Amino acid sequence: MPLIKVTSPSFSKNATLRDELLSRFPNAVLNDAGQALAGDALAAFLDGADGAVIGLETVDDALLARMPSLRIVAKYGVGLDSIDQEACARRGVRIGWTGGVNRVSAAEMAMGFMLGLNRNLFATAFQMRDGVWNKNGGRQLSGRTVGIIGTGHIGKEVARMLAPFGCRVLGNDLLDMAAWYAANGVEPASKERIWDEAEVITLHVPCTPSTRAMINAETLRRMRPDAVLVNTCRGEVVDQAALKRALVEGWIAGAATDVYESEPPTDMEFLRLPNLVCTPHIGGNAVEAVLAMGRSAITHLESHFLK
Repeated sequence: MPLIKVTSPSFSKNATLRDELLSRFPNAVLNDAGQALAGDALAAFLDGADGAVIGLETVDDALLARMPSLRIVAKYGVGLDSIDQEACARRGVRIGWTGGVNRVSAAEMAMGFMLGLNRNLFATAFQMRDGVWNKNGGRQLSGRTVGIIGTGHIGKEVARMLAPFGCRVLGNDLLDMAAWYAANGVEPASKERIWDEAEVITLHVPCTPSTRAMINAETLRRMRPDAVLVNTCRGEVVDQAALKRALVEGWIAGAATDVYESEPPTDMEFLRLPNLVCTPHIGGNAVEAVLAMGRSAITHLESHFLK
């Protein structure tokens, strides 16, 4: 029986996923301590593993060099930016991954942010706790111009959810999405056009050299003063210091983020800004999405070892 090790604390504490994994791989080792594993600690935990269930942990060539028995990395989640795919291929380590398994959960999160920011739900709810009766109801999301940066699985799902709101939707992606855009009422647009025209900008890209700090002082200054920014993809895509300044100085109207340059974030001044809404990286963590991501990882392990 192959030795499976699960690094993800989220997977490890989910009773359903634990039971389903252990029913197939009875000697599997889970991260019951809930440790955030990296570097030497990650290598020590994975020592001797034939297969691994990886969440947000970094799998690079240095780690793989210390894992001669490792044959498959099964991804619990959707992003592959923490896994060195070339190193895995070179060392004969398969990557078990299914794109889009949490797309509805993540897209709903983005929609919730868009609605809450535009209708002023978050600010007024926080004020009510302090006895402040603020009747500013914001503006409707319906009819707004929404720019979607990254129209992969999640970006497409956001566009689908926006359809009943009658928004003008601008889409941008590295890949040619012209046919999909035409079929779904999305206007292809450059990033620059989205910075200039969109009243809502929502980010759905991986963290790569070309997207790191894509939202920076320059791009923020180009945005409309009534624009709101939503980030549910990767924290490194946004220059956090620049966003903080933009919110303090009113370059844009507001922002919502579920992800941060380092997690958990420590800049409490940033987190407490009145025009920022922040959540602890829960976009893909709806109950249904957690099960879907975990079962995807288990399925890839089964496919590799048991069939």
